[in-house]
Amino acid sequence: MKQFFNKTLKKLSLHSVCLASLTIALPAVAADQASFVLDVSQTGAKINKNIYGQFTEHLGRGIYEGIWVGEDSSIPNTKGYRNDVLQALKALHVPVMRWPGGCFADEYHWRDGIGDRDSRPIRVNSNWGGVEESNQFGTHEFFEFAELVGSETYLNVNLGTGTAKEMAQWLEYMTSTNNSSLAQERRANGRDKPFKIDYLTIGNEAWGCGGNMTPEFYSHLYNQYATFAKTYNGTVPVFVASGGTGDDTSWTDVLSQNKKAKMDAISFHYYTLPTNDWNAKGKSITFPESEWHSTMINTLKMEKFIQDNIAVLDKNDPEGEIGFYVDEWGAWYDVEADHNPGFLYQQNTIRDAVIAASNFNIFHQYAERVHMTNIAQMVNVLQAMILTDKEKMLLTPTYHAFKMYVPFQDATQLELKTEQMAYETFEGETYPLVSASAAKAKDGKTYVALVNLSAKDDVEVNVDLKGQNASRAQGQLLTAKQMNSFNSFDEPERVKPVAFKSKIRSGKLAIKLPAHSVLVVQLK
Repeated sequence: MKQFFNKTLKKLSLHSVCLASLTIALPAVAADQASFVLDVSQTGAKINKNIYGQFTEHLGRGIYEGIWVGEDSSIPNTKGYRNDVLQALKALHVPVMRWPGGCFADEYHWRDGIGDRDSRPIRVNSNWGGVEESNQFGTHEFFEFAELVGSETYLNVNLGTGTAKEMAQWLEYMTSTNNSSLAQERRANGRDKPFKIDYLTIGNEAWGCGGNMTPEFYSHLYNQYATFAKTYNGTVPVFVASGGTGDDTSWTDVLSQNKKAKMDAISFHYYTLPTNDWNAKGKSITFPESEWHSTMINTLKMEKFIQDNIAVLDKNDPEGEIGFYVDEWGAWYDVEADHNPGFLYQQNTIRDAVIAASNFNIFHQYAERVHMTNIAQMVNVLQAMILTDKEKMLLTPTYHAFKMYVPFQDATQLELKTEQMAYETFEGETYPLVSASAAKAKDGKTYVALVNLSAKDDVEVNVDLKGQNASRAQGQLLTAKQMNSFNSFDEPERVKPVAFKSKIRSGKLAIKLPAHSVLVVQLK
């Protein structure tokens, strides 16, 4: 009885509740509740489409088999790129993709990946499994793939084992319009028109696999490299410095204070681990309910990390010239059995869709500084959009969450105030049961996203609409029978969105939001 009393009290409201009225309030909370006020006249920052960016690294089956099968493959392809993967990514409207790493970037030498594919050298991928890297997918293949998908490009150059000269020559090779030897070499390799580099970052995780550097040492190297990072096609990339991770704000602080060369953004990495133990991260499918709770608590830490880094930027860059890019994020679990540990292959359940959508809502809230994020990773690695098994392909729950949120790309954030919130308590920590976001899309239509973070409880959600004349809400609902439901190659559509609609009465949208679900609706 005492446990029921404590749990019920914590779920009543954000507002204080006096003990004298507790016995009266108890019958009103048979179901968990959350209430919001949406005022469409109160607009915020633009939600940059690049918040929905992707990341693909030379890792496991992320590129080879996942994206690239070669022109002679029996798997249907266009110029060597899987047709099924291409079509799936086009439907996501992928705004930007990051390549070639990750840790792989700081051991990647661009000359290995150009020229005749039969003559390219075979290297060892020392970061991920110690397997052979054929270099069949290189500079030309990446840019062609991005063009086929319709995506902008985010290039990660080698700082760890490279040189400023190597980087400068790569940029000249890709972007030169004149008759320099490097430009002519690119043309001889089949590309007359220069490649367009939209975003450029120097190094990766310099605090770890990128060199175990201090922020001060990296900042000096960044300024040196950025000085010589020149393009020749009339367009200048957005320059990104490789920043910190977790609760460490020193990288953002040092980099923003020591800016000498062009620096448009600072990156940040954070992965959600159910256990917070890198040696035993937790299972992707056969996890207990306790790991559902710890996963939600850990993924929501993203907001505090963003807040703390933005506070540093507001101090050092009050003009707001430096963006904050979360260019690696997502859930990281123990590798699936019978898979190479270095390939980072994991399954993807409805829990991952809830993780993704909850993070989207956080990114929206801080869109004034957060201009890009890149989930790790696109295909067959970590929290992937797509899984393949030779000729087979399936879409994960995370893919469906990304597709449902497409209307938020380049939308305008709307103020959505929380009036009441149900909370879940686990081992002395609490987390809100509902994550929400609202925006006015480019077409002028209003969208609302609601996420139920509970493993097993429905939540009654009420949204009071101000300044919006609407009679119904219509969209898609993504949920599943179990908290660990997933799509398999035998049942690839076990978890997928279904149509949803609800009437709006007297300016109020009232919804019973199912457990572990993601809902995106348009107000009509």
